[in-house]
Amino acid sequence: MNELGNNYEFKNTMNFFKRHWKLLTIVFVIAAAVSVVASLLVTPRFKSSAILFPTSSNRLSKAILADRYSLDYMDYGIERDCEYAIQILISQSMEDDVCSRFNMMEHYGISPNDPQKLFKLHEAYRSNVSVKRTEFLGVEISVLDVDPQWAADIANFMASNYDTLTSRIQQDRSRDAYLIMEDVCAELEADIRSLEDTLRKDKSRFGVSELISNKTQELAEIQTRMSQTKVDMARPVSYKFWLDKATPADKKAYPKRAVIVLLGTFGALALCILILLIADIAKTDKDNNELPNNKH
Repeated sequence: MNELGNNYEFKNTMNFFKRHWKLLTIVFVIAAAVSVVASLLVTPRFKSSAILFPTSSNRLSKAILADRYSLDYMDYGIERDCEYAIQILISQSMEDDVCSRFNMMEHYGISPNDPQKLFKLHEAYRSNVSVKRTEFLGVEISVLDVDPQWAADIANFMASNYDTLTSRIQQDRSRDAYLIMEDVCAELEADIRSLEDTLRKDKSRFGVSELISNKTQELAEIQTRMSQTKVDMARPVSYKFWLDKATPADKKAYPKRAVIVLLGTFGALALCILILLIADIAKTDKDNNELPNNKH
């Protein structure tokens, strides 16, 4: 019984293609031709990538100037540092710097009078620029563009600008800390002078000398931290190990014309078959509904 059913289904399938083979052939040829033309009209884009390893997020001054040398300024960053690097590379600040440096609005053909120019610029940028983590905690910056040199220049600029943005964050944070410590030092110095005046007037005052010693030690510790923080403020450093610089690609990455032709052709063919099947089913149902009326 199953074998009979299978034979029946196969026979129906063959009959379907026998009835519609001319139409399916025409659709196949037209779809293939249209897909080829469409693939040729798509502007090719080239991909360039730069790969970097973020350094450890520990302060460089602490690694170099600390009393106990417990940090290595040559350390690669851990997973946390990799995530920090990705966040900076995909930030709005990075996007603004890239779009300003390369005049991306004009490059993407966006009119400066367009009321949605910023939205369109953001969408175009995000569709062509990507940042991802590599298998070994590196960061890959990939850029697609119609100009291979342009794509390589943008990727390399982003890798370089990563240092600039990271340094800006570090220096702003260090400057805030330095100002706070400066105020604390001024208060400690004032307290020490006041205590010294008290001690000069009355050397018998109990505990004043010890209090002066404690505050002097605290002042020295904070001044040491200020020296380290001043290094972080004034000295720009690199926060990455640059593994691979981006180079202009000599082969397009997009579009894959063979894929476009295959998807377009067989997609149109499948849609045509579906429509014909629905039409056949509808016709069969209509014929079945008319049979009792004919018999009557």
